[in-house]
Amino acid sequence: MRRVFTKHQGLLIAGALALAPISALAHGHLDHAKPAVGATVAAPKEVSLWFTEAVEPKFSSIVVQDAKGTAMQIGKAEVAADNAANLKIKVKPLTPGVYSVTWKILSVDTHRTQGTFSFTVSP
Repeated sequence: MRRVFTKHQGLLIAGALALAPISALAHGHLDHAKPAVGATVAAPKEVSLWFTEAVEPKFSSIVVQDAKGTAMQIGKAEVAADNAANLKIKVKPLTPGVYSVTWKILSVDTHRTQGTFSFTVSP
């Protein structure tokens, strides 16, 4: 027996199929940061990253390094109490120079992503 879909059912199926690839590609990516990517700023006390999805803090990290490769972060990265997509970490007192930030996250959709950027602390 052949099944015949109504016009309404056909539109619903077509709509669902059209949206399927979009949700399959959704991974947590860096949305913005403070200090901003490439910015020159006064020495911050923490580095805060906002992602496009909530992150799993136990499986996510932020490393802040000076130009010599010395780690400048204090403790482990934590998710902000008011936003599960905001991962932040406190840093040691930063002297003028260029700092690199390397992040790795596991987003709640179970996908891992990572990236690196730099910012400069002004004299």
